[in-house]
Amino acid sequence: MRDTYPQIEKEYIDTGKVRYATLDLPLESIHKLAFKAALATECANDQGKYWEMHDRLFENQRAMEPWSGHAEAIGLDVASFDECMTSEKHAAAVRKDMAEAQKAGASGTPSFVLGETDPADPTKVKGLSFIRGAQAFNAFKVAIDGALGGGE
Repeated sequence: MRDTYPQIEKEYIDTGKVRYATLDLPLESIHKLAFKAALATECANDQGKYWEMHDRLFENQRAMEPWSGHAEAIGLDVASFDECMTSEKHAAAVRKDMAEAQKAGASGTPSFVLGETDPADPTKVKGLSFIRGAQAFNAFKVAIDGALGGGE
């Protein structure tokens, strides 16, 4: 996805053709610290560094703890980050994301749902297609262009 996302961003997100949203789906059956890692990314997001924390934890899956070391490495206010982690301030939101992702059919990561928002209620999304796993750009292009009616 690291090679594919920049192409998707350039061709579809930056042009306003699609909106990209994420849901947390920590798979504790695969990694015992997955839920805490999701909390860490959300706590980093409080300081505008979601992706920096996400990428750092992904690169350091065997050495996630102590969390504050990662926070310091990406330039966060460590005291605020630690307070956020201790309070588990984002736990309910992560659990809600997990439920939504599972409801959409995601059972692994990465998973992608192409959907259309309801014009009457933009908080509701109708799923159009599902892409499982990291795929080449062309797989996304075909699916997105199809959802957009040929990309017009």
